[in-house]
Amino acid sequence: MESILLYHCRALLMDEENTLLDPAYVVVEGERIAAVSSTRPQGPFAQEIDCGGNVLMPGLVNAHTHIPMTLMRGYAGGCDLHTWLNDWIFPAEAKLDDRAVRAGADLALAELIAGGVTTIADMYMHTPAIAQAVLAAGISANLSCGGVYFGAPGDFSPAACPDCDHQRQLTEEFHEAGNGQILVDASIHGEYTSNVPLWQWMADYAQRKGLGMHVHVSETQSEHEGSLTRWGLTPFRILDRYGVWDTRAIAAHCVWTTEDDWAGMAEKGVACVHNPVSNLKLGSGVAWIPAMKAAGVPIALGTDGVSSNNNQDMFEEMKFAAVLHNGVTRDPLALLPQDVLAMATREGAKALGRQTGRIAPGYVADLILVDFTRPHLTPCHSVMDNLVYAAHGSDVVMNMARGKIIYKDGTFLTLDLEKIQAEVKSYALPRLFGDGKTW
Repeated sequence: MESILLYHCRALLMDEENTLLDPAYVVVEGERIAAVSSTRPQGPFAQEIDCGGNVLMPGLVNAHTHIPMTLMRGYAGGCDLHTWLNDWIFPAEAKLDDRAVRAGADLALAELIAGGVTTIADMYMHTPAIAQAVLAAGISANLSCGGVYFGAPGDFSPAACPDCDHQRQLTEEFHEAGNGQILVDASIHGEYTSNVPLWQWMADYAQRKGLGMHVHVSETQSEHEGSLTRWGLTPFRILDRYGVWDTRAIAAHCVWTTEDDWAGMAEKGVACVHNPVSNLKLGSGVAWIPAMKAAGVPIALGTDGVSSNNNQDMFEEMKFAAVLHNGVTRDPLALLPQDVLAMATREGAKALGRQTGRIAPGYVADLILVDFTRPHLTPCHSVMDNLVYAAHGSDVVMNMARGKIIYKDGTFLTLDLEKIQAEVKSYALPRLFGDGKTW
């Protein structure tokens, strides 16, 4: 097996001690990290990469997004979540087909890769088209289709439920595809877009197939209070009653969750995926992350869809998370840079059931290089502070996913960006929004 040596760098290992190894030498063999040291190892190596004295860190984990919604970047702003979804987004999405979804997914993957993301958790329709895009691009993804069911409980039939069929087909075709590059998760879009029979079916299917679970939880006040009216229980608790959380699981948003919810999440190991920019833009509120963290809830970080963000820049997401909670708690120690970096790397990886997010032997070789010669990253009194408060996704100059370099110095090595942009402009956008516009 050919090996790669990365040298002449400072490596932020993202272990529990937040070690910064300087100088650092990292050896990659196949898809995994073989060795990490502060002295040059003996070769020979098939390839040696001079990192130019820059910062090497684990690839970022975007633990909740909807990548084809890149097609709706900046569309229908100025609405609350439910008006935005029902009056604008759902009607546009009804026009999507596999080809348009693939175009939107490819465009999003280019943005993610250039910004240092190596792993995502995506929930969307036409999911096989997304899976094909991911396999070609080279990053890792936990994919789910966001099951919905609006019918009466007594009318539910798994054999006649489209999203049950989607879940089965997606799992059979793509779970563990690409040597684990893709993992399929079971999923429920949310308590308010489904009902008990679907919850029970998804929970049972996840447990039988060994899948994780991905659900929107208490994103808005109206969603949360609607569940209390319908069931006398919060969304987390009513889903818990039907076994939804009896597997590895992520709960996206959690803005209106309660202390009792947090106790249940901590007990079950359910990770909250924090999406601060989207929640702020849509006026949904602020998830109380420091309090949740203190209660023992695992915390990951995500961007949500570009249509409600409006980008996939995880460095921006880290900064927002840190300054938001320091501000609303009036405590500059509420979330430290190391806390936020952990959310975006090792904690996100754990939440998705993946051995990545750290630079350590045996871990998947998901590595990114951040150019610390940029003016806004100079001087550097603290690598962690610079990464969280000063860096941008555009500072990433190399993305290695699963041991393969897929982006370097502005060049995509697995994607044809010109072709992707042409497909978006000539096919996907006219399909959703009509001809006669200049995109």
